Amino acid sequence: MKFDLCIIGGGAGAFAAAIRANESKAKTVMINTGLPIGGTCVNVGCVPSKNLIHAAEVLHLAHHNSIPGIDLEIKHFDFQRVIENELALVEELREEKYSKVLNNLEHVTLIEGMAKFNGSNEIGVNGKRIVAEKFIIACGSTATIPPIEGIHDVGFLTHVEALKITQQPKELIVIGAGPLSLEFSQLYSRFGSKVTMLVRKSSVFTRAEKELTDQLTKILIEEGINIQTNTEVRKAFKANGKKHLICIRNGKEKTISVDEILLATGKTPNTQGIEVDKVGVEIDEKQAIVVNRFLQTSQPHIYAVGDVTNLPLRLESTAGHEGTLAAENALKGSKKFIDYNTVPYTIFTDPQLASIGFTEEEQMKKTGVYACKTVPFSEVPKAFILRRTEGLIKMVIDPNTKKILGVHILSLNGGELIAEAMALIKANQTIDDVINALPIFPTMAEALKIVALAFYKDISKLSCCI
Repeated sequence: MKFDLCIIGGGAGAFAAAIRANESKAKTVMINTGLPIGGTCVNVGCVPSKNLIHAAEVLHLAHHNSIPGIDLEIKHFDFQRVIENELALVEELREEKYSKVLNNLEHVTLIEGMAKFNGSNEIGVNGKRIVAEKFIIACGSTATIPPIEGIHDVGFLTHVEALKITQQPKELIVIGAGPLSLEFSQLYSRFGSKVTMLVRKSSVFTRAEKELTDQLTKILIEEGINIQTNTEVRKAFKANGKKHLICIRNGKEKTISVDEILLATGKTPNTQGIEVDKVGVEIDEKQAIVVNRFLQTSQPHIYAVGDVTNLPLRLESTAGHEGTLAAENALKGSKKFIDYNTVPYTIFTDPQLASIGFTEEEQMKKTGVYACKTVPFSEVPKAFILRRTEGLIKMVIDPNTKKILGVHILSLNGGELIAEAMALIKANQTIDDVINALPIFPTMAEALKIVALAFYKDISKLSCCI
């Protein structure tokens, strides 16, 4: 079979590429294996995890609503039913947004099976030979299993299983730092599990601003999560019906015992099975496909997008747009790319940790010229009204031009606020532009104007109307 374009994968990047290819009337084949159609986001990523995070937040707010005079009682919490509802949502959204969408792509053919390169323009799948002029590799990644002695014998969960188990662990150890570790630790803690986070480094998320991650760590500890940084897990074993981990923390060995272990130590690109080495596609030391800014691999007719690549951000939104651009570049010869510095990310803890642009450290390394201000949300009227003042907002600017270079937020609905910061950075706005704007009072979004004002004034001495 011959095609104009062959897409390997069935997730966000693959679907975006298929939709754009279909619009171009290119004869396209999509080859998917592993996860069901829709890939990580709908099946084992954003959709199910955010559903559970919301459920955990509802449960938490019932006990901790911070409103005097309102005392709610939880009559019943059925963990299994919550999970069943989440899985039903996944099936519904997969059908509506992926299966039905695919059925309407008249120029796209779906083949379920494992694709392997046989030659520069040829792959094999299910014993069939498929030839294409251009390729887009969008086969995603899988959970990384760290080399802990005995971990396979003891057994563990990854984020995939943690979204599906119907029996809630009473005690849970989460190994790792970053979005998965933070989100799952908080949601399971709010469901009532006793959670311990084991973090190898000194921070729960090293790429974010330290003030924000320190504050988030404090909040999670106050909620009851045991966070142990600078901890290396050496060995796992079973004894007396429990799972045990031998760890080294600050040079001292200790053993921790729990019901269940969740590994949240990152993801590994799915490059090994498709045999890209046969066609000279370059892979880095992390098994990721190396691409240029136009999403081309070392073989110009082969493109790659999403988690399988060495690109700086691994988000559903970037994977989708990468898929669209890769299809355009491959089929039309265009040279479109993404400016990743204008793409935000959010960790969906409560409060949410969101960021866009340069951090203070990044800007210092890049130019040595910067200025920054950090403001607590106690200075934001809406946060004060809601009694949700635990967050922080930090802004990084160029002191010469006053241009906004980065915004970093820890707050209620931080993921919504960062969207406004994204618009400011993409439009090359300055702090003066923000100060002269008139956001609605009272809103959390006023935090952007208040932190901009902090470069000129002592905001603790200003009235709300300023």
